[in-house]
Amino acid sequence: MSGFEIIKRSKKYSARQGKIMTPHGIVRTPNFMPIGTRGAVKLLSSQELKQAGVQIILANTYHLFFEPGIEVLKKFRGLGNFMKWPGPILTDSGGFQVFSLNEWRQVLDYGVRFHHPKTGKEIVLTPEKVIDLQKIIDSDIFMPLDECIPYDSSYKKAEKAVKRTICWAKQSKKAFRFRKQNRPLLFAIVQGGKFLDLRERCAKELINLDFDGYALGGLAVGEPFKETRRISKKIVSLLPSNKPRYLMGLGEPSQLVWAVLNGFDIFDCVLPTRNGRHGLIYIFKRLKKWRLEDLLKKKFYQKISIENSVFKNDKSPLDKKCGCFACQNYSRAYIHHLFKIKDPLGQRLAVIHNIYFYLELFKKMRELI
Repeated sequence: MSGFEIIKRSKKYSARQGKIMTPHGIVRTPNFMPIGTRGAVKLLSSQELKQAGVQIILANTYHLFFEPGIEVLKKFRGLGNFMKWPGPILTDSGGFQVFSLNEWRQVLDYGVRFHHPKTGKEIVLTPEKVIDLQKIIDSDIFMPLDECIPYDSSYKKAEKAVKRTICWAKQSKKAFRFRKQNRPLLFAIVQGGKFLDLRERCAKELINLDFDGYALGGLAVGEPFKETRRISKKIVSLLPSNKPRYLMGLGEPSQLVWAVLNGFDIFDCVLPTRNGRHGLIYIFKRLKKWRLEDLLKKKFYQKISIENSVFKNDKSPLDKKCGCFACQNYSRAYIHHLFKIKDPLGQRLAVIHNIYFYLELFKKMRELI
């Protein structure tokens, strides 16, 4: 049966260890979702994701509508079958594209009209249509249509976005109907920009609607991290303790540790894959003992640029104690060489390593809670 179970709580922090039960498997929390926006985590196969220890991936309803298209996904009976991914999938609704594609969309009270930046093809996303599309995608966690606004938006604009987000959440819940017990989960998204009173109002309204989980959106969109902390620390304290909490779009490993210790459960970000494609590698520093307070207070990792000439003759792996495919089979010198000759294998190995690093960090945190 679908749902969420808390297994253990930290005695010192708000962190909790749990599991999200979905139709396609269990997600151990806290956990990180690699981003497969269009049905592919860039450069990696579904088999490589499983080998790295990935439990859940994120895809995007808006982008999947255009490519490969809903008719293709209907024929394959869902995205998982199409990309040969056997595990859970969370699908963002297209609400982030309200923010990122602001030149190509028109926000209306009943939904959002988009024009594709390349083809000009039009799509109108309504709360009901977004739910119907995610049913075709065969998602495990549905996200409702919401209005994600720029961080520097005015109070008036933020208030209007909150009203729309709440209204669309109500419509989404009505459209989300499953008779079976082992059904997908529907999360709500708390919006409100930088205004705490609007965030609180949005959270309380959505909590009253009793969703399966709650996400905090509209952060990690360019604001200073101290502002992310200020808002998320207040809002997470309002969210139900018996439901999973999702902080959208966060990012750097040290930021993720802070968020886990403050009570968030799942996360997504492009950083491990994007940085890997540009030769930026995450490596754990050697701590005498792994403790939650050390992860919070000490610099427990470093980033190296594998393209740096210092690695030209380096026979060691990216990280001597890493169990990923790249570190078990190749040297820094060889991966440096691949980047220099612009062979895509170098990017693939860097991405494999970075994904493994993120998953290992979350595995360590689960063990330490």
